[in-house]
Amino acid sequence: MKRILVNDGIHPRGKELLEGAGFEVDMNSIPQEELAEKLNDYDAILVRSATKVRKELIDLAPNLKLIGRGGVGLDNIDVDYAKSKGIAVINTPAASSNSVAELVFAHLLSSIRFLNKTNRQMADTKFGRFKELKKESSKGHELFGKTLGVIGFGRIGRETARIAIGMGMNVVAHDPFLTEAEVEIKFHPQMNAQSFKLGVPVISKDDLLAQSDFVTLHIPGGGETVIGAHEIELMKKGAVLVNCARGGVVDEKAMSEALSKGHLSAVGLDVFETEPPVNMEYFTRDDVSLSPHIGAATSEAQERIGEELANKIIAHFN
Repeated sequence: MKRILVNDGIHPRGKELLEGAGFEVDMNSIPQEELAEKLNDYDAILVRSATKVRKELIDLAPNLKLIGRGGVGLDNIDVDYAKSKGIAVINTPAASSNSVAELVFAHLLSSIRFLNKTNRQMADTKFGRFKELKKESSKGHELFGKTLGVIGFGRIGRETARIAIGMGMNVVAHDPFLTEAEVEIKFHPQMNAQSFKLGVPVISKDDLLAQSDFVTLHIPGGGETVIGAHEIELMKKGAVLVNCARGGVVDEKAMSEALSKGHLSAVGLDVFETEPPVNMEYFTRDDVSLSPHIGAATSEAQERIGEELANKIIAHFN
């Protein structure tokens, strides 16, 4: 019987499928510092973003045959090294796309209608500043007719673009691996209509930054900073930046300075340079919308992730 260590959790549906296929599933998470002495007891390990599976750990687990990542990014796994050792590496690139894309718009809408500020201040003052807050928040903006720049046009980027188009936005994209792109526009089942594909302009990053009212990132982490002081300077004055991708792709110091100068009107962050975050200077700002790395953390996405992981594991070992 194959043994699977689920170190960062899995939806009950995934566990049910694995056990139904004859696998032994261990849901007792092992601390990172103890994995070196215990991982070799398992044929596979399933992780999210918390557990790191690096070369040193892989070398200590010659019995390991598969590493599964519940989610898209693989920056916490030494993928090439694992594969060189004959270890399969799988992830779930499609399961959480809609959840992450919807969170982007939660941050966008919160920013342009000042919900972060009004929610906190109305609660703190017990409605004592109701009239003042109403006046201060009466200069919000609409998304309709504005331009959304999507940097990274993979599954999540395309899903974000699809929602934006549905809200009446113009969309431009930048992706170093693409010269043209399109989005599938889906209709609600009750409409009894076929979906269709709509082209999206693919332009240079500099042009995207200059043209966009809102910029959202959907790129892998672990590499160089993509949005630093230079890139922010290229953005429209008053633009909004959202990062629900990976921490480290935005220079948080440059971002904070741009907010203070008024060059950026707001930012939305679900991910941070270090997690938990240590740079707290912008955490109490009214023009910053924050969430604790929950892009894929919806019940629907977690169930899809669990099912996709389980089915891929079953297929691999069969």
